[in-house]
Amino acid sequence: MKKILVVEDELSIRSFVCLNLKKKGYEVREAETGEMALNLFQLETFDLVLLDLMLPEMDGFEVCKEIRKTDQKVGIIMLTAKTQEKDKIDGLVMGADDYLFKPFSLKELEARVYSLLRRMDASSTALKADKSLSSGPFLLDLLNKKLFKTGSEIKLTPTEYSLIYFLMRHENQVYSRDELLDEIWGVSYAGDFKVVDVNIRRIRQKIEENPSSPEYICTDWGRGYVWMGSVNET
Repeated sequence: MKKILVVEDELSIRSFVCLNLKKKGYEVREAETGEMALNLFQLETFDLVLLDLMLPEMDGFEVCKEIRKTDQKVGIIMLTAKTQEKDKIDGLVMGADDYLFKPFSLKELEARVYSLLRRMDASSTALKADKSLSSGPFLLDLLNKKLFKTGSEIKLTPTEYSLIYFLMRHENQVYSRDELLDEIWGVSYAGDFKVVDVNIRRIRQKIEENPSSPEYICTDWGRGYVWMGSVNET
């Protein structure tokens, strides 16, 4: 059973979300402040966090940042009433996997939760007989969902892992943002395509010697993104 933490200070919204997630078979915990959420993280393990942006005292940006310091594996969906471009980008840069604008429908919430959990599991269920992918200084451990560069682990969020896994699987093939949205986020995803750009930017910051002039995840201008180089399966 997947375990979800709902962090929302408005009781009516929190109760509505928690009740319906429980009806869908998820195990749910709830917190009304960022401090309560971080305290729960010290005691329990979660698969996904629904994180409100406008929390009292410690906002969702700061909570997300603190979570990512110790946990790159948990999925994070930001809940926000703000619609400005900067707020969306800031949340993704901090390490969120997705965002959902208030007011949202129950159907949309369930779809986003299902989509993120699905892609967190997808790479492990599609491993076939392969145990790793290697390319240049990189080794992608498929069994443990870990990336290593010259032997040192590079921490990836679930979405970052899914992206790098897909691009390495299809090395030297260019994929547009729309194609990556369909492959990674799902064909029913209704969010902004800039979620692809921000995640690519985050990955480059982690793996490239010079992120502004990448060697591995490159941009084919006007077409999309591509993993450059030979990839070996073992």
